[in-house]
Amino acid sequence: RLGFCEPAARLGFLTNSQLADIVKHNGRLISHAVKRLVEDYESNPKSVLFQILTMLFEVCGARHDIYASDLHEAAVDDIVFKLAELARKGLVDDNYSSKRKDLKNFKENLVTFWDSLVLECQNGPLFDDNLFTTIKDYVVAISCTPPRVYRQVASLVGLQLVTSFISVAKTLSGQRETTQRQLNAEKKKHSDGPAVESLNKRLSITHENITYLEESMRKIFSGLFMHRYRDVDPEIRMLCIKSLGIWVVSYPSLFLQDIYLKYLGWTLNDKNAGVRRTSILALQSLYDVDDNIPSLGLFTERFYSRMIQLADDIDISVAVPAIGLIKQLLRHQLLSDDDLGPLYDLLIDEPPMIRRAIGELVYDHLIAQNCKTPSVARDGDNESSEIHISRMLHILREFSDDPVLSSYVIDDIWDDMKAMKDWKCVISMLLDETPIAELTDMDGTNLVRMLRASAKKAVGERIVLATDNRKMYYNKSQKEILENSKSDITNALMKRYPQLLRKYLPDKAKISPLIDMMMLLKLEMYSLKRQEQNFKAAIDLIVDAFFKHGDKDTLRSCIKAIAFCCTKCQADLLDYAENKLKTLEDELVLKVKTAIKEVEAGDDEYSLLVNLKRLHELQLSKPVKNDGLFEDMYRILSHLKEMDNEVKSFLLINMFLEVAWCLHAIDVENPSETSIEGLSSKQRSLFEQLYYFLVVLSNYQKEGRSTTVLSSRVCTITAEMWCLFKKSKYSSTKLKNLGYLPQLEYVQKFWKLCEQQLNISDDTEDEDANEEYIEDTNRDAVMIAAAKLLLADTVSKDYLGPEIVSHYVSHGASTTEIIKHLITALKKNANSDIAALFFEALRRVYERYMAYLREGENQNLIAKSYSECQDLANRLAGYYVGAVRIKNKSEILKIIQCGVQFAFVDLPKQLSFLEAALVPFVSKLPSSDIPDILTDVQKRAQDIDMNEDPSAWRPYLTFVEHLREKHARNEVFHEEKEEKPVKRRGRPRKPRDEPVRNLFDGNKSSDEESVSDSDQRGHGGDDDDEDDAFDQPLINTFRPSASKLRSLKGVSQQGTSSQRKAPTASGSNS
Repeated sequence: RLGFCEPAARLGFLTNSQLADIVKHNGRLISHAVKRLVEDYESNPKSVLFQILTMLFEVCGARHDIYASDLHEAAVDDIVFKLAELARKGLVDDNYSSKRKDLKNFKENLVTFWDSLVLECQNGPLFDDNLFTTIKDYVVAISCTPPRVYRQVASLVGLQLVTSFISVAKTLSGQRETTQRQLNAEKKKHSDGPAVESLNKRLSITHENITYLEESMRKIFSGLFMHRYRDVDPEIRMLCIKSLGIWVVSYPSLFLQDIYLKYLGWTLNDKNAGVRRTSILALQSLYDVDDNIPSLGLFTERFYSRMIQLADDIDISVAVPAIGLIKQLLRHQLLSDDDLGPLYDLLIDEPPMIRRAIGELVYDHLIAQNCKTPSVARDGDNESSEIHISRMLHILREFSDDPVLSSYVIDDIWDDMKAMKDWKCVISMLLDETPIAELTDMDGTNLVRMLRASAKKAVGERIVLATDNRKMYYNKSQKEILENSKSDITNALMKRYPQLLRKYLPDKAKISPLIDMMMLLKLEMYSLKRQEQNFKAAIDLIVDAFFKHGDKDTLRSCIKAIAFCCTKCQADLLDYAENKLKTLEDELVLKVKTAIKEVEAGDDEYSLLVNLKRLHELQLSKPVKNDGLFEDMYRILSHLKEMDNEVKSFLLINMFLEVAWCLHAIDVENPSETSIEGLSSKQRSLFEQLYYFLVVLSNYQKEGRSTTVLSSRVCTITAEMWCLFKKSKYSSTKLKNLGYLPQLEYVQKFWKLCEQQLNISDDTEDEDANEEYIEDTNRDAVMIAAAKLLLADTVSKDYLGPEIVSHYVSHGASTTEIIKHLITALKKNANSDIAALFFEALRRVYERYMAYLREGENQNLIAKSYSECQDLANRLAGYYVGAVRIKNKSEILKIIQCGVQFAFVDLPKQLSFLEAALVPFVSKLPSSDIPDILTDVQKRAQDIDMNEDPSAWRPYLTFVEHLREKHARNEVFHEEKEEKPVKRRGRPRKPRDEPVRNLFDGNKSSDEESVSDSDQRGHGGDDDDEDDAFDQPLINTFRPSASKLRSLKGVSQQGTSSQRKAPTASGSNS
């Protein structure tokens, strides 16, 4: 490039191309070039004006041939029209959006050039009513042209001119104030005189220049900004709003007026997230200045509701700064608590950034409000912590029914709230040692939960599941901080922990989180600080809690805590913990045996049920040594058929766990005959009981939760046993006698019982949502157990596979997702006959429809079953799209051929199968395959009189007509992409009909609005209202009931829970 490396002193008269090249490529020379231009302007203003304008045309990208004479003779509109014609012909370069390396600083250089030019001309050419007036006219005219690149460059230039004019105007305003002071001082000395006259003249000129600049700003605003702030290009709109924000803050005397501020309010509704975010950031800088607040009253009153709505914007990059803006409004007392209703729900929003921002707002506004925080007095600090914690407990009352949601709220506010880490204060409040307020039972529960959650956060554990499930890694300094936190917690709890456990031992809601605290302590500190007695007291109390309570959470916490002590303690404390665990195990086995004998003697079953639950939780973590307990459980199951179903279910699960542990303990390489015989006997006994219940429960008509639990347990345990002892696993090992292959009869009974569980209504499942083991006994657990049999090749796919797939669309989203993953896995197996699987599934769902049709009693059920058949066909046909349908065309043809053959059996009763199940598959074939199908169908019906039963033959005629239309369209396969749900960028919107929390009162609002041409307040974003159900984050679907929480757990989690933690054999059954 010409002149790039030349020193400024050697730059002679600049050519047009040199000036454009400097702006494009070499920002270092801009200041020197500008000085040269200003110097030359005094002697040759027309030439310099031509250079600047042609440079403007070139940086816009126009490959023009405009000469100086053209500029002087032609009107501005004529020149700009020529430039637009060049763009229409394609004679334009896009410097603004170019990715070329030499243009990476283009925008920065362009801004620097115009700012330098304005500042350099402030003592002369800026006010000559020629240079910048002409430049301004061209910039405004070019900004209104159709070519986007012209508008982008001209908008950047025009907006920067206003910014630079403001810099000069502020300088002149300072000079005007100085001159005015000098004039006032001089007038006190002499009323007239040359000094006064000189100062008056200087003041007048300065005032005229400021007025001239402000008028220039208004013209650019009306000619450029008012059109471009709603340009189709969002980058131009962002540029306009960003500049306006700068103008208002830097020159409020002109721009801090509602006629300008309204544009910032209107663009809060822009359909582009970047524009909305830019508007929010501009308003943040505006509200940052306290002196601006009195002038913002009317603006705030008009647009505050939209600012609140943006806190729940669809785009996270908008929502987070919007929450910051609301914090500023609260700081200036421009909002009331009644306006903030929708924000409370955001405490349990899915994106962490949103939750953290709302947590910071809630802490500042609701927890730290009017709180005295003395800097020295310890008592004052404690008092402050107690006040903060009391306010936090007030918030947590809204979430008392759901510990998971409470964890979200604690996680949001934890970083800001130091009181949560004041362990001594929290412990004192739990022990009622604080004078401020007495805790209610609900507050006590929330405070215990908060103590556990805060301690987990302090030692580096998550209390809210991450969406990516990535493992957390810490550097050396972070690990030191976490270790110090663990030491602080241990120091605070060491002496007080037994007191807490003793006080809350009878309260099952509080004792479980308190016991969990044991796993957050540095146990070696008990020995270092000679606190062994406190440790032993804590262990003793945990064992007491295990035998005092029977709920799952407490039992599980006790087992985990004692097991933790058995692995992390040292020396004497380790021996004590291990002895306690052994004593607990022996005592529990004795209690179970005693309870069995009592029930056999006719006593109440409650003691047996509770101790079976305890045994279940203990066996999930370790094998339990016992003599004859399995046989006792088998005996009572065999002899007492009238026991409560829940007792039966826990007897079965405990028997299964013992069988699994026995199998795990066998040495596969050198097994002993005694161990094999013992396990084989237990295996036969358990199968005997399971098969008995498969028969009895499948014919059992009584409804009730206990029956559902037992049925689900029988299904899941049966599936686990079949997988555990799969015959092919052990066929080549010394354990081949343990191998087992279920007969088809039992597989059919198994599936019949599974179907009963799948057909339980959603209302019934919701009513049972608070059951402790609902995640192990709901329909999802049953479906996972059945699917596992197929994936493990435990039973034949010919029967069970179609049965499972036939329920694809029948039982809600979670079941559909399970079957979807099953089909995906089966498709990857080369041995799977997918065509036969799909056809058989369609046939079976159709046969269920025909069964309802023959009964003819419930028309709603008939219509629903027919609709399920159609939905299943559409869903299965959806697997054949794009290249897949080309590759697997033979599968589609096989499904259609088998379907046609099935439809023409027992004419004309099954002809509706053609319309209900085959039409979606026909649409996946090219037209060239249709004639053969059409010929086959017509041939099957050619000798039959359809007039005998026209209504029965209607599906046939409809199907034939569909084939003819398909053939007439003469479609050819194209490489279409597989249809996938359109996923919205950003975070999903929450349901609009859910009530807000009671922390603030208010109504939920929509997330996004778009600019309306009429009043700038039209709502938009309707395209995003129908979200795919599977795109919703977990937290958005929470209800207060635990049912919704648990039913929406992922398939993999439910698979794990269905298996529990029972061990599996290292080899395979033979």
